[in-house]
Amino acid sequence: MFRRLQEKWGVNTRQFWIIFTAFALTGTTTAILTRYVTAILGVDIHTFWLWKLLLRVCMLLFGYQFVLLGFGALMGQWTFFWKYEKKLLQKLGLIGSKEKTSMDHGQWTMDKTRIAIFASGAGSNAEKIIQYFEKHASVAVSLVVCNKPGAGVLNIAAVNSIPVLLIEKEAFFRGDAYLPSLKQYQIGFIVLAGFLWKIPAALIAAYPGRIINIHPALLPGYGGKGMYGMKVHEAVIAAGEKKSGITIHYVNEHFDEGEVIFQAACVIAENETPESLAEKIHQLEHTHYPLVVEQTIRRFSL
Repeated sequence: MFRRLQEKWGVNTRQFWIIFTAFALTGTTTAILTRYVTAILGVDIHTFWLWKLLLRVCMLLFGYQFVLLGFGALMGQWTFFWKYEKKLLQKLGLIGSKEKTSMDHGQWTMDKTRIAIFASGAGSNAEKIIQYFEKHASVAVSLVVCNKPGAGVLNIAAVNSIPVLLIEKEAFFRGDAYLPSLKQYQIGFIVLAGFLWKIPAALIAAYPGRIINIHPALLPGYGGKGMYGMKVHEAVIAAGEKKSGITIHYVNEHFDEGEVIFQAACVIAENETPESLAEKIHQLEHTHYPLVVEQTIRRFSL
């Protein structure tokens, strides 16, 4: 039960227990406050039952929510609980939803393109993409897919209240490639941001031309299986290259062989180290990837 709840909230284990504790404290605190309020208002067994019922309903609908936000802020989870409250208010019809849906020729369409970010590591590119599309009118990051339970990208997803899908190798490569889960979140586009597994053919077939990746070198050089992260920068420097850069490309059945969408280069200094080159590459990634994602989605939608 707890595992399902954690996946639904899209948080890591530490955050899950903090949030769970906040809910528990809120329930206890609201119950205590209700007793104090009823005593102050002079409510007792002789009070008309309807007034007592209205008081309890008000405490549940309003008092509980304010207390929950208070504990959320105190425990460092304001973003999660504020989004939780907004969803509740939308369900009650007290505020409108910014995201509109419609039926078009029998098919479900949405104003926003929902994207899933696949990542395996710290998630710096994922964070920049999430920030870029946070208030975007037509694109929303709706899911983070990760194959490593302890990856830093999970914390980034939790801070931004984005659901997380933790995947296992057997189901990904020999099962349904998690297509039902992606369908559940209505994902229309997939962005790889430091995702180290090869994308299975079933997923590529389901998202033709809608999966893109970023590679920390100027392809076709220094790509392929096993060429990722610092290994790429070490190989580039060892080969005596004068420049390196980034390549954003469509994903096909082979590592780093999809059609190139965009490239940007940087100069390699004489005293360059893999670490210093990595910093230059990160700057290029953070500057260009979110914008290229947006442009690619726009082209696909035309």
